[in-house]
Amino acid sequence: MSRWLSPLLAFCMSLMLITSLAPVFGFQIDRQFDFWLLWLLVVLVVSLPLTYLEYALVKRAKTSILNALMTLTREADASLQWRIVGWLSVIFIPFLAGAMLSNSYHLVTQFVAVPVRTELVFLILAIVAVLLSFLPRVWLAVISTVAVLISLLSSYLFGYEPLAWHNTEIVFSEWGSATVLALVAGGLGLGIYAQTSIQQVLTTERASQLVIPVWLAQVLAVVVFGFFTIRAQVPALTLLVAVIFAAAWLLQLAKQQLIERNIHLIVAYAVLLGALLIWVVPHAHGVFNMVLVLWGLVSCLLYSVFAGWIMKISHLRKVLNFSSEMYYNLWRIAVRIVAPLSIVVAIVAVLMGRF
Repeated sequence: MSRWLSPLLAFCMSLMLITSLAPVFGFQIDRQFDFWLLWLLVVLVVSLPLTYLEYALVKRAKTSILNALMTLTREADASLQWRIVGWLSVIFIPFLAGAMLSNSYHLVTQFVAVPVRTELVFLILAIVAVLLSFLPRVWLAVISTVAVLISLLSSYLFGYEPLAWHNTEIVFSEWGSATVLALVAGGLGLGIYAQTSIQQVLTTERASQLVIPVWLAQVLAVVVFGFFTIRAQVPALTLLVAVIFAAAWLLQLAKQQLIERNIHLIVAYAVLLGALLIWVVPHAHGVFNMVLVLWGLVSCLLYSVFAGWIMKISHLRKVLNFSSEMYYNLWRIAVRIVAPLSIVVAIVAVLMGRF
């Protein structure tokens, strides 16, 4: 089970992240051929290299991503300021969990009338997610997966309306949407997939043996999303259940990173709860969602720059262990040049689309 835990997490988490964020940012790009071809390009040149990067950093440091930055910056003789990247990511995880809970609940309210203040419901959902984070990780994975599958099935049984595929003119803002979509599916550089199977990461000879299943699971999730619509109560409620368990999964992973970094347990919970419960603030969700996407894009950008320009070439070559030097060179070009430029363009496109 443990070997398939990361691909399972990748599929479920990607689908839930995209489904909960898509309506907020308007990249529910129904059945547009041109957009999905653009997305496929971004997945190949940005998302896949960053998935390799996530595994390379964890395998090189032999620990989760926050703790890894201590070792990696020391090996690279880099400024201690680069360790802030790890803190940005680990604090982002509970913030992301809060976004998933908040946005999924708002999706449910379109189909279910709840005579209770939204802030109170979110607070209850957050408390449940925190309590569930103490469950074994495999339990969270299995229950979340079952809930996702029920939501997918029920979406076809209740209120499904197939849409026709068509071509549209590609506009600049679509690059930002495609990049956000690809990187959201990729986990936004958080290191959560490698962390979930860290023993396999350390003992597997070639990174591709672990990266490709995770990446294919992410691609499958986005393909499923292209045909997935929620237009009734049952799929909306089952998706919310899946999101609650996924949020618990994220909180558990963030807590593990903080504990491995030797952060006092009280401080660790203060960080987790602070980033999670900030979503209870009324009338601020639009701002928080914008911060969420920009924060995730900037984290991916910083990881690309650090790995591509700051770390020593030999370190990542050894841990990735590609079968050909050509593959390594292509990956390095993608991480050093293609991914950073793509992410910068995506940030500009997102900002232009919002203001």
